[in-house]
Amino acid sequence: MKPLSTLAEAVHASSTMAIDSMYKNMKAQGIDVVGFGAGEPDFPTPDNIKEACIRALAENKTKYTPASGIIELKQAVCQRMKEDCGLDYTPSQVVIASGAKHNVYLTVRALVNPGDEVVIPAPYWVSYSEIVRMCGGVPVIAQTREKDEFKLTPQELDEAITDNTKCVIFNAPSNPTGMMYTRKELRALADVCIARDVYIIADEIYYKLVYDGREFVSIAALGEDVKERTILINGVSKSYAMTGWRIGYSLAPEHITKVMSNYVSHSTAAPSTLSQWAAVEALTGPQDTVETMRQAFEERRNYMVDRVNAMELVSCLKPEGAFYIMMNIRKVFGKKCGDVVIDSCDTFAAQLLEKGLVAVVPGSGFDAPNYVRWSYATSLENIKEGMDRLEKFLATITD
Repeated sequence: MKPLSTLAEAVHASSTMAIDSMYKNMKAQGIDVVGFGAGEPDFPTPDNIKEACIRALAENKTKYTPASGIIELKQAVCQRMKEDCGLDYTPSQVVIASGAKHNVYLTVRALVNPGDEVVIPAPYWVSYSEIVRMCGGVPVIAQTREKDEFKLTPQELDEAITDNTKCVIFNAPSNPTGMMYTRKELRALADVCIARDVYIIADEIYYKLVYDGREFVSIAALGEDVKERTILINGVSKSYAMTGWRIGYSLAPEHITKVMSNYVSHSTAAPSTLSQWAAVEALTGPQDTVETMRQAFEERRNYMVDRVNAMELVSCLKPEGAFYIMMNIRKVFGKKCGDVVIDSCDTFAAQLLEKGLVAVVPGSGFDAPNYVRWSYATSLENIKEGMDRLEKFLATITD
């Protein structure tokens, strides 16, 4: 038989989804494993959002919608971006899709021709590089360093851009590092993008989950010169505990959203109609549950960071947003767990799962081979248990 698509075969499975699947399978088998892999709030979707979905069902809102989303949801997105970020968009500049990941895909599909380069600062969310490959683009990885708080500098960005660069992907607060840029840092990066004439894809899905009183600044809010070349990615999954509802959205100049809308009309079409109406309520209804979750995540972050940094062999920075830490395990490399030499983050994660019964995500999927990612989007009780197990596991490591 003829071979499969070379583009398709070049795409790798999501490491975060693989770990989460393994964890859930072990739990289903009755194994007492504690999971820190999924980027999914443990809170239920707020009642007012669920009730809005039920009302929509009772009102028979079950038909097809326009491919790029219902006008009511687009208006709600514009209103929320205006209130939260000071941004002015119109409904024609909004594309609703089946989760923020789908919006990233549609954006890259709209911008990138085969062979075009896309600059991705590392560590990065596992799907960015794969989406670029799926679209025939070339991921160009710009490494950041822990001593710089995993932030890309303007000089590093400029050096990563070539004549073939079409766009750069910024993710702040970051998955997996939790770090974010100041207004001044964003402006310096944006100036490079303007000078080198590249588009900006700004994934801001965690923008409501920031800590220690920090100010979130959307890169599109820096001025019209930045906004006109920026495609914002956002959604309801993280801030409203709606991961399974699959609603994301993009905001961009109309000539870009038109192309994205055309593409979605011939592929997935619109997301679930009921999910769209639920998302309207999420964005326009009471926002107090968002703050309740944010405060809980901040408390969990503080506990996890303190526990990790009190242990030998491992350490982490204190994240500024999102709900992850990147734990540095470099000191463990070359040591043994029983008869197994820990020579990589993948080996460390496998041994921690097998012998410590703790599921974390190896940093290899994020292009961060000296780290593993922990999610604190789980109960404080689970975090305490996970930290206790990590401490016991590290005590078994020998030279």
